[in-house]
Amino acid sequence: MDTTAKVSELLALAATRAVPVVRAIPDDRLGDPTPCADYDVRALVNHLLQVVVQFQELAAKRDSDFSATPDYVGEGGWRERFAVETGRLVDACGEPGADQGTTGAMDMPAGTVGCMALLDLTVHAWDLARATGQEPVAVDERVVLRLTEAVEGMAPMARKMGVFGEPVAVREGASGVERLLAATGRDPYWVAGGGQ
Repeated sequence: MDTTAKVSELLALAATRAVPVVRAIPDDRLGDPTPCADYDVRALVNHLLQVVVQFQELAAKRDSDFSATPDYVGEGGWRERFAVETGRLVDACGEPGADQGTTGAMDMPAGTVGCMALLDLTVHAWDLARATGQEPVAVDERVVLRLTEAVEGMAPMARKMGVFGEPVAVREGASGVERLLAATGRDPYWVAGGGQ
């Protein structure tokens, strides 16, 4: 198994799965709950767009600003904007040196920051698909492997900061994606309406 893929290559794979999910979100589902208890669909779309925009800044070794989340949905054209901004994120992370050194006000390793962007794009696409009744998002095995390793390293601090919940138990024979989601504190068997 190739574990040497650049984060930008993995982001491109994740983007091909995330963009169709966002494009398929119906307007009448924007108020629905998601597997992220703090977000309904509209708020999660706004959050994910903010992540995609601000991580472009981090990839360019500039400080990001997560102090306020714009209402991208309210501005209109958000489905296409998500596609465009996700493409820009992939490009920014693919620039020479983007994965080297440190970035952002916290001086985090650029490789870790890239994995954070990859994680958000991957798990929030899953969240949005589940919340809006779409087919589960297929995640490339290389993405799962990279993120599983990254989440193991990030988890203690992420839980302390409230970014991840406590790990969720998985069924016997759970897939790599289910184990990854569970490690972030998500119920990998969550479905809209509370069924299993």
